[in-house]
Amino acid sequence: MTAHVSIAPAAFRLRRGALPHVCALSAHAGAALLLALAPTAFADSGEAASELPPLVITNTALHAPVTVEADPKLPRQPVPASDGADYLKTIPGFSAVRNGGVNGDPAFRGMFGSRIRLLNNGGEMLGACPNRMDSPSSYISPETYDRLTVIKGPQTVLWGPGASAATVRFEREPERFEKPDWRLDTTLLAGSNGRFDRRVDAAAGTPEAYARLLANSSQADDYQDGDNQRVPSRFAKWNSEAVLGWTPDANTLVELTLGRGDGEARYAGRGMDGAQFERDSAALRLEKSYIGETFHGLEAQLYYNYADHIMDNYSLRDFKPSMMMPGETFSRVDRRTVGGRLIGTWRWSEVELKAGVDAQRSEHRKAMNPALPANQMTTVAGGTDLPWVTDARMHNVGVFGETTWKIDRHQRLIGGLRLDRAEATDERAYFNSHIAGSMPLVKANWDNPDAGKTRHELLYSGFLRYEQDLQALPATWYAGLGHAERFPDYWELFVSNPGPVGSELPFGAVRPEKTTQLDVGLQYRQGPLEAWVSAYAGVVEDYILFREVPGVMAGMTRAVVNNVDARIAGGEAGASYRFGPNWKGDASLAYAFGENTSDGRALPQIPPLEARLGLTYERGDWSTSGLWRLVAAQNRIAEKEGTVVGRDFDESAGFGVFSLNGAWRVNRQLKLSAGIDNLFDKTYSEHLNLAGNAGFGFPGDERINEPGRSGWVRADLRF
Repeated sequence: MTAHVSIAPAAFRLRRGALPHVCALSAHAGAALLLALAPTAFADSGEAASELPPLVITNTALHAPVTVEADPKLPRQPVPASDGADYLKTIPGFSAVRNGGVNGDPAFRGMFGSRIRLLNNGGEMLGACPNRMDSPSSYISPETYDRLTVIKGPQTVLWGPGASAATVRFEREPERFEKPDWRLDTTLLAGSNGRFDRRVDAAAGTPEAYARLLANSSQADDYQDGDNQRVPSRFAKWNSEAVLGWTPDANTLVELTLGRGDGEARYAGRGMDGAQFERDSAALRLEKSYIGETFHGLEAQLYYNYADHIMDNYSLRDFKPSMMMPGETFSRVDRRTVGGRLIGTWRWSEVELKAGVDAQRSEHRKAMNPALPANQMTTVAGGTDLPWVTDARMHNVGVFGETTWKIDRHQRLIGGLRLDRAEATDERAYFNSHIAGSMPLVKANWDNPDAGKTRHELLYSGFLRYEQDLQALPATWYAGLGHAERFPDYWELFVSNPGPVGSELPFGAVRPEKTTQLDVGLQYRQGPLEAWVSAYAGVVEDYILFREVPGVMAGMTRAVVNNVDARIAGGEAGASYRFGPNWKGDASLAYAFGENTSDGRALPQIPPLEARLGLTYERGDWSTSGLWRLVAAQNRIAEKEGTVVGRDFDESAGFGVFSLNGAWRVNRQLKLSAGIDNLFDKTYSEHLNLAGNAGFGFPGDERINEPGRSGWVRADLRF
């Protein structure tokens, strides 16, 4: 029997207003209970202990030139992630705009949004919220995937257009059974602030076919910061996937995946909360390898992703009227994304070529009150019956090719080219904006001059990278020059500049963004020392920038979008050293720099210098480690500029946070881990942040604090 069961039940649906209450467990009490029960519940299998290392991940190193790989199932510190952005923060160079307890928006090297190509099993799940409350990473539950791969910079063309910052892939491996068999893998986590997670991953099959079921749920109450002040951040979410695979031989795979999910979350930094994050997904993939002597393999994939998102200001908070929303307000939007790719692989003695075509089409809609034909928000509670109206359509078709040439045993040349035809259609008939000077605020419909118009753009991308294994040192170095052209995304084209207040509308005015970047790096490994460094420098032509400008009345603001030229630079470095058979230290450093060269000032939303220092002690089936995270002050800001998610509104102070964790492998089936984050209960906030919302009594010009001291315990069980 090969097996990875759940001491946790399968994920279940959490409905609005019916959030289960889970008492916060202390790390020590929970660990003591699990440790006491474990020896009597499970017998030692006697197999090699090395199959399940008792470690908690605190840092992630470069795996290969420009590539980071990680196992998202392994426990990590801080408290194991509830979404994709939360997990990515453990990789040097990544940060996230804090969005309460869940659904942060990831950034890599200070670059946001569609500059990061975020894929789950080869498909792309695009959110619907105009302010990215449901960012693509919010629909990803990291522990339901088998592998995470990050490709830094514009150094691949295989996975879609526009990935100027990074390509991120959460992937599942196909199941392979040598005989009729099954496996079960489960996780249970409990922690401070009512945190309670459950996950089950079960599979059964034969050499010819398999079935896999994945289900997980995660929830938490509002957390407290280091000053014991409650921060509204409660959330609950669940996801489930069913996978059916057919493997008639070792070189053929046909796999169908069906998935559903939902959740809710409230936010101290937003005027509305997420009352629904419903999603439906389907994917079909075909893989055939060793077809011929030269034509090695063929991969084909189709995917369908649908997001149905509801926001309101009353179901998850006590309603408080404001100038912008004097009554209980409701908004519902959805987005349907369909795509696919076909790629072939050809191999010769020293050359491998991958070439193919991909396409994606998405449609965004809003539920509208017929009495307000252009307003996506309504004061009618229970507005799930409002009719749907399409406001935007986007389409992309691309052809690509990427080749690897092994010059000799120690040298490689990798390059690729890509051509995309991007298209967007503005389906909005009206804008609905406030009339300047009216009091109380009165809204009126304004004709959209771009209604029915379609934009077309041809975009070019490519890269060339040289890699060499040094003979004098046990090291590999690389240098790559890449260019990526990115069509403006939905948020950049359709969300800003509502109404006729004088600024040019972005749909026809915002130009595609063009990034040219040099990436260099070195990896060294010998004896007890492993070290790596990656650096980049680039220019961005027509960088797409959000600016906050005065609105129609005093005290009101609105966002406008335009293009500027920019310069970016920075890098990441890391090292680990084994001091002896039991002690190991590791460190990492990440720095990003951005300058708006058109206006002679800093680019906004650039994270500050960050370092991580870790020390681990391992002995047999036990390990314990400490993590010290140090973040510098950020004084280079561009006030009232940023992205659709966040703006620079003040400089930020530096901070240091210390955390502890431990892990024990009870036997081959059971592993226990526990941690205490922010051990010294420090009060601090991240630079990338949302300003507080008055609906919860927060000042509108102050950052939201991070959680204070928090404990968690986790059990991993596999058969």
